[in-house]
Amino acid sequence: MKKSEMINQPISAVIAGMGHLDELVIADAGLPIPPGTTRIDLALTRNVPSFLQTLQVVLGELEVESAVVAQDMLDVSPDTFKAIQALMADIPIEFVSHETFKQQTRSAKAVIRTGEFTPYANIILRAGVLF
Repeated sequence: MKKSEMINQPISAVIAGMGHLDELVIADAGLPIPPGTTRIDLALTRNVPSFLQTLQVVLGELEVESAVVAQDMLDVSPDTFKAIQALMADIPIEFVSHETFKQQTRSAKAVIRTGEFTPYANIILRAGVLF
């Protein structure tokens, strides 16, 4: 059995297969997932599991070099953005329009769908390297 916190097999497999600059999306319940993109659906009910819970666990497994969020998050869900900043410390965060964000999800290795109902609670994580 795995010793680390992450016990979800599909997420573990995606992270283990990622290389430098590959992207992984953590999404709220409403983000459209492009056809052909791997969907890891964790959503059970409203806000279960939450976006922030999922992000925290993924950050424990994935070396993240940078991240992308929709600019709208700053105005519509500022508390979520502050929580992201707290979890991500010195990891640079890029801001793009929500439309650009949705387009960028097409190249992600996978999208993890949470039960989050907070608007714009979505993030693209770019893999870093440990050396």
